[in-house]
Amino acid sequence: MKSFEVPEFYRSPLITAIKKQHKLNDKLKKDFTPTLLNFDTVKIYLARHFGFCYGVENAIEIAFRTVQENPNKRIYLLSEMIHNPQVNADLQHAGVQFLHDTYGNELIPLATLTKHDIVLIPAFGTTIAMEKQLQAKGIAIEQYDTTCPFVEKVWNRSEAIALKGFTVIVHGKPTHEETRATFSHSAAHTPTLVIKNMEQAMLLGKYIQGTVAAPNFYTDFEQQYSIGFDPLQHLHKIGVVNQTTMLAEDTQAIADYLKQIIAEQYGQAALKDHFADTRDTLCYATNDNQTAVKALLQQPAQLAIVVGGYNSSNTSHLVELCEQVLPTYYIDNANKIGNDYSITHFNLATHSTLTTQQFLPISKQPTSILITSGASCPDAIVEAVIEKILALYQVDFAKHTIIEQFI
Repeated sequence: MKSFEVPEFYRSPLITAIKKQHKLNDKLKKDFTPTLLNFDTVKIYLARHFGFCYGVENAIEIAFRTVQENPNKRIYLLSEMIHNPQVNADLQHAGVQFLHDTYGNELIPLATLTKHDIVLIPAFGTTIAMEKQLQAKGIAIEQYDTTCPFVEKVWNRSEAIALKGFTVIVHGKPTHEETRATFSHSAAHTPTLVIKNMEQAMLLGKYIQGTVAAPNFYTDFEQQYSIGFDPLQHLHKIGVVNQTTMLAEDTQAIADYLKQIIAEQYGQAALKDHFADTRDTLCYATNDNQTAVKALLQQPAQLAIVVGGYNSSNTSHLVELCEQVLPTYYIDNANKIGNDYSITHFNLATHSTLTTQQFLPISKQPTSILITSGASCPDAIVEAVIEKILALYQVDFAKHTIIEQFI
């Protein structure tokens, strides 16, 4: 797989060495056993796979190279490059300006842009309408398009089944940048509907079966369907794709459920004519990171720490997996861990931050802690979190012999 030129300050010497060792010993990525860092008083288990994925590294390389190669031009990002506060702050510090916030609200009017400006398309991609607006102003977007190849794979698969007359069902968060982009590209070719979860999938199943009055569809799925969508016409042939950062098992469960409904409606023999197989749209990094967390959770531990941006979809799903098993703290950097043994963390249920005192069971030694991070989180931040925890246990990270095993 291609390697990218990512700024060195995002790298971690320790984690880079660990990942290189895993790559050498497990080239096919079949082993999901966590890495144990045993510091005697505290044991830290690192998930086998975490941190920057292919699409994120690709986007970061393009963005920073663009800044370096165009010192005298105005450079804009359509929205956040990725959902990590440090990376976005670093780009802004380098002079990149954001045209929209993460919800699509305009921060800088497009009318102020000229054909001489550079506009970076983020890793999530963008809508066809936005592409056309930029092209109409004479802005070249192809060279500065950082859309993740695995997001584009979803678009291509959607177009392929659209050409065969299938309606596309997108499993995703309707307001997420990637979902908006995927919806746009799919709706250009075929009727398209976004569903949030299994609850909505089950509701959609009733419309496929015809047990719910069709007019109710427009209220039940308000602002989630393409123009002209008709539940009486467009639910006979469907295929399910996803926002690549969703829980892979949730997407698969939704696809399996709708496949069952279609089979009951049209018969097993006619299934392939009414349901498209789209399992190949699941993102490898999302799958690997989630599978690695499941393996991580097999280790006996007192708590888990998940590191990443609070608006990061893929990170939030790692948190959800951990929360099912043990106390989990969701933080975006090491500064959230206080020297007084407190931690300020993000609560997914309330979408607010709260502070927990004495979150480390210092008196119960050795303590075992599970750590992972989202696909948009720099390894350097994870290493800083490890250092902060070790400092609380009065372990000298730099001098500890465990490091020599990897570096």
